[in-house]
Amino acid sequence: MTILETRQVSKQYQMGEVTVNALAGVDFSVEKGEFVAIMGPSGSGKSTLLHLLGGLDSPTTGEVIVAGQTLSHLNDHEVTLIRRRNVGFVFQFYNLLPTLTAEENIALPLLIDGRNVKDYQSRIDALLELVGLSDRRHHKPDQLSGGQQQRVAIARAFVTEPAIVLADEPTGNLDSKTGDEILRLLRRSCRELHQTVVMVTHDAKAASYADRVVFLRDGRIVDHLKMTGNQGEDIRLIQQHLAQMET
Repeated sequence: MTILETRQVSKQYQMGEVTVNALAGVDFSVEKGEFVAIMGPSGSGKSTLLHLLGGLDSPTTGEVIVAGQTLSHLNDHEVTLIRRRNVGFVFQFYNLLPTLTAEENIALPLLIDGRNVKDYQSRIDALLELVGLSDRRHHKPDQLSGGQQQRVAIARAFVTEPAIVLADEPTGNLDSKTGDEILRLLRRSCRELHQTVVMVTHDAKAASYADRVVFLRDGRIVDHLKMTGNQGEDIRLIQQHLAQMET
């Protein structure tokens, strides 16, 4: 079942008198429960595409369809509701509120959506267990390591049971060992929660945790690569594709 799709999406920005083509005719789709990595050189359109997928920005032309809803057919308020209820976000720098505990940060999307947090306590407890932070629920961000803060951010992204989670360089601010733990957690969420994850990354090892990798260059999708399950071989293939894109 297709949970996320773009149809001939283009995005132009005006910088003074210069028109910048950030994306040009992108056709892209993701199936429910799939883990997809997006890669490409700096300026290839990766972050622009992620913002469009999450309804944070609108395409110049084309359609973005999230959980069966075509965003261009909706008003701003309706897009906000789709984003709030169907899309979870994981950022490189965690974006936790420093005055809230881990548990309160996880519950925040429920409060923003006007839900009674008590009705979701069992899900919050399950997510704290999933990310290995049951014993840190009452700790504030400055009492947690970077990896623990990112685990809180992942649980926060999952708490509303969104159709899709978008991750923008989720391991970019972490050491290699902690980054691997976060990627294994995202991989596990696809398997155990049937979560759909789309991740932007520049790191071949991070991308190897995905089911497939999509390569962008100059605002266009230029290649796809399905992972074999052999991480060493997958990293080699990804690096090979990236090297070919630079020639």
